[in-house]
Amino acid sequence: VIISTRSMASKTPVGFIGLGNMGSPMAKNLLKNGYPVIATDVFPQSCKELQDTGAQVVDSPADVAEKADRIITMLPSSPNVIEVYTGPNGILKKVKKGTLLIDSSTIDPAVSREMAVAAEKKGAVFMDAPVSGGVGAASMAKLTFMVGGVVEEYNAAKELLTCMGANVIYCGQVGTGQAAKICNNMLLAIGMIGTAETMNLGIRLGLDPKLLAKILNMSSGRCWSSDTYNPVPGVMEGVPSANNYQGGFGTTLMAKDLGLAQNTATNTKTPVPLGSLAHQIYRVMCSRGYANKDFSSVFQFLREEDGQ
Repeated sequence: VIISTRSMASKTPVGFIGLGNMGSPMAKNLLKNGYPVIATDVFPQSCKELQDTGAQVVDSPADVAEKADRIITMLPSSPNVIEVYTGPNGILKKVKKGTLLIDSSTIDPAVSREMAVAAEKKGAVFMDAPVSGGVGAASMAKLTFMVGGVVEEYNAAKELLTCMGANVIYCGQVGTGQAAKICNNMLLAIGMIGTAETMNLGIRLGLDPKLLAKILNMSSGRCWSSDTYNPVPGVMEGVPSANNYQGGFGTTLMAKDLGLAQNTATNTKTPVPLGSLAHQIYRVMCSRGYANKDFSSVFQFLREEDGQ
């Protein structure tokens, strides 16, 4: 016991802003690792839950910046990040020189670069560190972090990120973490739609879905969506398709990430025909009642579209 209190005393507080589905379990893992956490969120209920597990709760991002010189943010989208960093009660109003700012939100890489410039003007260091792996991975500290920023600060960031994730990968300058995340999710969406179409066609042709999945997974069509996260109910256990598409990675979030991919493709004049189509399909799904279902529910959506 004495040893643990001594090591705890040497751990300085970490600020945490954004206690949603992902942020809350991430902050809890910092607490578990002996870091005092100073947190805030726009929803009082989220704050109370974290307070009950030992965090100190304050009123605004500026208050967090006053009390901590390492801050992690986990927010829904670019506008939230801009507000939390540069708004009237934002981090940069009170940030101390030398503070390390780590943003784990998934946002436009251009916004990450803007925040880095704004932070630098205040003598702080900003890094983007978006995550792969859902709420389950966040709870079990098995996330993958893709980190962009000045390499000299990477080890300081890694110390905190390894408390919350299994993999921490340095991608390059600020914005490259976001780029890696967006590219991965674009391929994930395209692969999921392809798997759902293929499974649906095979079922129509009289193939047993479990058998078809087994054949695909032994063949060149195999992908993560077919062998780890199959979208057809009854093919696999422990995935959202086995649970009425509850949990997992919501269709709204996938549509958001595909929107980011679309923006970056437009800005860099990059052709992404399948990425664009995937974006449209997930946007239509959002307007048809699939918004809060896991993104593998595209299988169900396709069945509906063809009158099944």
